[in-house]
Amino acid sequence: MKRDYLAVTDFTTREIDQVFQLCRAMKQKKIAPKPLEGKTVGCIFHKASLRTRISFEVGVAELGGRSLYITEKEIELGVRESIYDAAKVLSRYLALITIRTFSHDDVVQLAQHADVPVINALTDLLHPCQILGDAFTIIEKKDKLDGIRLAYLGDGNNVANSLMNLARRYSVNLVIGTSKETMPDATLLKAAQNEGPGSVSVVYDAKEAVSGADVIYTDVWASMGQKHEAAEKAKLLGDFQVNDNLLKLAKPDCIVMHCLPAVRNAEITDSVMDGPNSVVFEQAENRLHIQKAIMLALLDEDIWKRK
Repeated sequence: MKRDYLAVTDFTTREIDQVFQLCRAMKQKKIAPKPLEGKTVGCIFHKASLRTRISFEVGVAELGGRSLYITEKEIELGVRESIYDAAKVLSRYLALITIRTFSHDDVVQLAQHADVPVINALTDLLHPCQILGDAFTIIEKKDKLDGIRLAYLGDGNNVANSLMNLARRYSVNLVIGTSKETMPDATLLKAAQNEGPGSVSVVYDAKEAVSGADVIYTDVWASMGQKHEAAEKAKLLGDFQVNDNLLKLAKPDCIVMHCLPAVRNAEITDSVMDGPNSVVFEQAENRLHIQKAIMLALLDEDIWKRK
């Protein structure tokens, strides 16, 4: 049965643990599977990218396949032809589809109609590959996810939304520090608060959010496609900048995360991003390893059966 990965919650906790095991094994070069040998992965990109494109293309190559970079102008998904038609045609050429775009609904439709696995490489609503890579990074540094106090500061964007989904799979104590005007998705917030096993709260004070934190996470205040709102977002979120004074309120061994690209000295200062608590570039590396693990898991159904 075909599986897709559009949201963290598409996998059970046990399945995510299995993905982490695959990720660790491949990162440590203990296994080098080639499930894509002789096959092609379509990489649909409606948004510019550094980490996502390169990590997926390198990952596909390391899994034995080749990648095909497809821009918005080339297929105009849902405009030049229906998503249904595009999904059916692409499924006859490709072994797997990744897509980085604006509309989450477009990705859902593509997955519904495609006969091959579809991976959400980013939408305006969710950033699930990033968050599994981040979760793996936390485990590397803290040896666990359960019980971690994770403070997210800034805009209630796709990263915040996906962190809330992570709290629906692990006992993470997620505290989102943001303004009342930049809240995360209300439906996902309610689901995370009702489902558990983690806890999710929203506070409007940065100091309260980071107090006793094991992890501090931030992201750009104005995401791609929202740069016209940058000045307004800066006014709303200026007090949530991750700086040295704020870091002192967290635990001494707190790690600092940012999914990149960063606007240095806006949402995070140079001194913190380049400081000893930062794991920003470890995060970036782990995008490669976790995405290889996700692709392998989707391409090999027997992986889910293993203990």
